[in-house]
Amino acid sequence: MLYEKILKPVLFRMDPEKAHHLTIGGLKAAQRMPGVRHMLSAAFSSPSAPELRQTLWNMTFANPIGLAAGLDKNGEAAGAFSYMGFGFIEAGTVTPRPQPGNDKPRLFRLPEDLALINRMGFNNHGAEAMRRNLETVGARPIPIAVNIGKNKTTPNEEAVQDYRTCLRILYDVGDYFVVNISSPNTPDLRNLQHGDDLHVLLTGIIEERDQQASERKAAPKPVLVKIAPDMSEVELAGCVEIIKSSGISGIIATNTTITRHHLRSRHREETGGLSGKPLNRLSVGVVRQVYRLTEGRIPIVASGGVFTGDDAYEMIRAGASLVEIYTGMIYQGPGVNRSINKRLLELLRKDGYEHISQAVGADA
Repeated sequence: MLYEKILKPVLFRMDPEKAHHLTIGGLKAAQRMPGVRHMLSAAFSSPSAPELRQTLWNMTFANPIGLAAGLDKNGEAAGAFSYMGFGFIEAGTVTPRPQPGNDKPRLFRLPEDLALINRMGFNNHGAEAMRRNLETVGARPIPIAVNIGKNKTTPNEEAVQDYRTCLRILYDVGDYFVVNISSPNTPDLRNLQHGDDLHVLLTGIIEERDQQASERKAAPKPVLVKIAPDMSEVELAGCVEIIKSSGISGIIATNTTITRHHLRSRHREETGGLSGKPLNRLSVGVVRQVYRLTEGRIPIVASGGVFTGDDAYEMIRAGASLVEIYTGMIYQGPGVNRSINKRLLELLRKDGYEHISQAVGADA
């Protein structure tokens, strides 16, 4: 109610990127104050229910709803987000070296369509800054993933070195890692989703991951791959086949889309990745296809146009074990986590499931 009546009208009168920075800056400052994390937990915590609790990759997820990458690009507010009712959060995308991203304006609201278009271009402070930020989080109530990418000036032939560098710098501060090869806002990045380019990239990343684990005499940390929603069925099948044979731990489906169908906003023709409600049908379809292609053997994290518990439940029944939100939180505020998880409990019980894992892939 506070967000809908007071905060959202103020933020939506501001330039979208300025509002974003104000939000992250405010949470970064607030999380250092005594008692704030307890207050956030009291205000936004999701229901604690055994039906929603899962263990994946030897990590516990108290509920399946997480924060997608893109909101906290540098891990500056990870401490605050960890107490806002999420089951997990994903920070990033981060690159080895700092980079400013693309020219402004580069973030647009499409309120008539419950959507956003961004062409940010991996603007971030670099891997070393991310490491310092995540080191300050302290004890973590939920898993924190780090989404890694390549610098814009790094050619695709050398991209594997950027991803390996990010892993080396950030290995101790990420609970798991997400390889971003699907943003439409870095030239030619999506070419890394296919054929030999993908095979070489994932082989090098897994090699680096295993090396870091060996040096620490510990089990290797999970590495997931985030894919685009815009591949053809043949391209998706080829991509998933390579992922299946690579040792990758999971797949995030999907990133933003470059398609533009039935949009009403005056910003509908802006270049960049579209997120929000118009992405939902594409993402559900990709989740369903990936679940079938992997025969349910590789955990899927769904992302794309999730606003309600019914949206999340559809993703889960399509094959997702976890579900991420981003644009839905921008439009509805942090209380959306609680409402989504409450509705998930209702739907699970309505369908006679005793645990969320029983619903995964039910429609696939």
